[in-house]
Amino acid sequence: MSFLGLGRTAQQVGGAVAEVAEVFTVNKTKAEQGAQARYQAALQQAGAEFAQTRTGWFDRFIDGINRLPRPMLALSTIALFAYAMADPVGFSERMQGLAYVPEPLWWLMGAVVSFYFGARELHYFRGYRPVIPAPATVADPTTSDNPALNDWRQTAAR
Repeated sequence: MSFLGLGRTAQQVGGAVAEVAEVFTVNKTKAEQGAQARYQAALQQAGAEFAQTRTGWFDRFIDGINRLPRPMLALSTIALFAYAMADPVGFSERMQGLAYVPEPLWWLMGAVVSFYFGARELHYFRGYRPVIPAPATVADPTTSDNPALNDWRQTAAR
């Protein structure tokens, strides 16, 4: 029950104050809801990545082989450092042997490695499709979600 419409006016003023306050500070509830929505979207995306159909043993074997080159390159580089510390003389003999490899063979190896990793990057790049937002629409200035503003417009039109 409101006396001379003061209850409705107080609600409108309170709503207006809340809207003005949100300009200067973050609405904690909306921020937490947005964070929760982003978290749920990330979980759904991660779940979709692993929700693959069951494949045969050959497909799993090839997938396993396709995952080997990068870890093998990283581990073999670390192993070279360990070999250099464990047997410096043997390591230097092997490195001198690399000097006898003809230059065209180095170019060929560089091309194979570059094309392998380049093809992987290209594959993932082609799979990426950015989401283009819909163009913005101009809101009708005569309508608003703000009840106080709507009342003011109605009284101003009289």
